[in-house]
Amino acid sequence: MLDLTAMRATLAESYDLAPSMALAEDMRDIHQTMDRVVPLPDFARYAPYIREINRLKREKNAVILAHNYMTPEIYHGVADVVGDSLQLAIEATKVEAQTIVQCGVHFMAETSKILNPSKTVLIPDMQAGCSLAESITAEGIAEMRAKYPGAPVVSYVNTTAEVKAASDICCTSSNAAQIVAALPEDMIIMTPDQYLAQNVAAQVPQKKVVWWAGSCIVHEQYTAKDINDFRALHPDTRIIAHPECPPDVVNASDFSGSTSGIISYVEREKPKEAMLVTECSMASNIADALPEVDFVGPCNMCPYMKKITLEKILWSLHTGTAEVIVDPAIAEKARVAVERMIELSQAIAK
Repeated sequence: MLDLTAMRATLAESYDLAPSMALAEDMRDIHQTMDRVVPLPDFARYAPYIREINRLKREKNAVILAHNYMTPEIYHGVADVVGDSLQLAIEATKVEAQTIVQCGVHFMAETSKILNPSKTVLIPDMQAGCSLAESITAEGIAEMRAKYPGAPVVSYVNTTAEVKAASDICCTSSNAAQIVAALPEDMIIMTPDQYLAQNVAAQVPQKKVVWWAGSCIVHEQYTAKDINDFRALHPDTRIIAHPECPPDVVNASDFSGSTSGIISYVEREKPKEAMLVTECSMASNIADALPEVDFVGPCNMCPYMKKITLEKILWSLHTGTAEVIVDPAIAEKARVAVERMIELSQAIAK
């Protein structure tokens, strides 16, 4: 676990990280990308970190991959590539830099390492885990195979390398239904997200989908009553849910899609008001690009994603810690499941 006091003291010896309105003014081009959600005085606190991180990336031949759930100062300020799990997995295969800094949770960093075994993959906080990934193990996969012999295992990319290695193919929320539909078998095992599996089963009724009983702490908190109560008060608001939400929440919403699908929908439809039934940072990160849309309503925050901060990113680049290591034998098997997902996704898209 990081010693934050020692980390801050060491960084303060090497960098001028004092808030600076003058620097914030000089970095107006970056601030404009998050102006609606990050006031300039707040940006003045972030600007010194953003300056030093972007400088160190160039010096150390590093690239930052950031998930859509990162906070705006990371998403807009220092990320080189942003996206959902599928987009980041695909982009990880194209990275030329020797070092990848993964701004997301641990399984995402593992996926980047699986796809780039010769590169250094860093995660700014090793404690950035995932309740969904932790809900399933390789033993759980074996249990499902024994219960449903002959059925292929489709594991959500939100899983550990060990689970990926024990699976036949991975999926993300953006391609799960297409992958299940494309497999030749009639019965499909999906792990570990029970709600994603149930929503996929409704989309692909020709398949018998069975699932592991895991869920995401962010999305499982939403209820259909929440959605219906909010709609009663705001009847003109477009309600958009992630497929990790329970099926009754998805059914009560106007649209359901992956993080990238949600962004595409809002960009395309440009509703006057939108409520995003997903992690809080989603709306913040697209707000400035869509000034005509008013993002309203409650949201749930992922405590694991929020462990990644600018000062931890700076520390990771400054020290070269913490490096993500995946056992080569596990990585080789896991790579088959991830690459099969990417190949099938790209074939489906054609």
